[in-house]
Amino acid sequence: MSAAAATGGAPQTVPCAYKTGRTLGQGTYAVVKEAVHISTGKYYACKVISKRLMEGREHMVRNEIAALKKVSQGHRSIVTLVDYFETMNNLYLVTDLCVGGELFDRICERGSYYEKDAAHIVKTITEAVVYLHNQGIVHRDLKPENLLFRDKSEDSDLLIADFGLSRVVDDEKITVLSTTCGTPGYMAPEIFKKTGHGKPVDMWAIGVITYFLLCGYTPFDRDSTMEEMQAIINADYSFEPAVYWADVSSEARDFITKLLTIDPQARLTAKQALEHPWLSEGIERPAEVQRDLLPDMKKAFNAKHKFKAAVNGIRLINRLRAETSDGSPAQASEVADIRKGIEEAEAEAANINQVFAQ
Repeated sequence: MSAAAATGGAPQTVPCAYKTGRTLGQGTYAVVKEAVHISTGKYYACKVISKRLMEGREHMVRNEIAALKKVSQGHRSIVTLVDYFETMNNLYLVTDLCVGGELFDRICERGSYYEKDAAHIVKTITEAVVYLHNQGIVHRDLKPENLLFRDKSEDSDLLIADFGLSRVVDDEKITVLSTTCGTPGYMAPEIFKKTGHGKPVDMWAIGVITYFLLCGYTPFDRDSTMEEMQAIINADYSFEPAVYWADVSSEARDFITKLLTIDPQARLTAKQALEHPWLSEGIERPAEVQRDLLPDMKKAFNAKHKFKAAVNGIRLINRLRAETSDGSPAQASEVADIRKGIEEAEAEAANINQVFAQ
């Protein structure tokens, strides 16, 4: 195998140090596989990036490597870049193997879940982001799916992973970047408006994550990406349904409000967020008035996903109707089968308010 630094340099033929196994995840340009170091027997995650698919976008890999090299082993809540090399066809990034699962999945496995638990999680994330920002790194894709537990132990470290969109930025500039990137529901207004962005986009994402961790759905969730984008640009959200938020503290709501601020310069910085009373002082309440958030979180999460499935199904049936306007019997039969499933989904969608009210 030909190995070389992914940022350049003369290749040198060396034996491969790793053996890859099962697939852990897949994206547009890369696949993540479990890998074992042949000499030590230690397991890692190996991101295999296709050079052909990344042609013209090689800078994205260089940015990811640069960011990971700068912060690796610097904070217990940030994934470590162990190794990187390339072959004729692929680039390989070897990192910590996180086997403890994604954040929301772990929450759902708990017997109970309270506001103080959410505050502890957000504080852990924010402490890691303080470190990233102090190192001049903006992550740009913070979301629950990129927050992984190192192992399955109860006291496992929670790690920020996937630095594929991260950038090294000038500490003095908050509007240095202009590329539209990220996951729509967690992207800040300035990204959509293309007015330039920087570290404050991570703080907006923490605001969205905090909202999600307290109710099970995101604040700007809409029927379409366009509607979601418009809601984000206008910071159009509310703490609704009221039944879900009735027992959430005013400090938690204030924390979210100060992060979901349209003006990035008025948004809390990572350091200021850590100093906010919700994280710095904690919310202590008598045991008898604490409410377990987990049942409502699961209900809200499941209801939202059922609704989205129904909406997507309705769009599919409408498209198929248009495509089968010639009345072909075979096509009509296929549409009829799909229609039946969609009608069931539509029934669920029609009852969505009842699901939320239960």
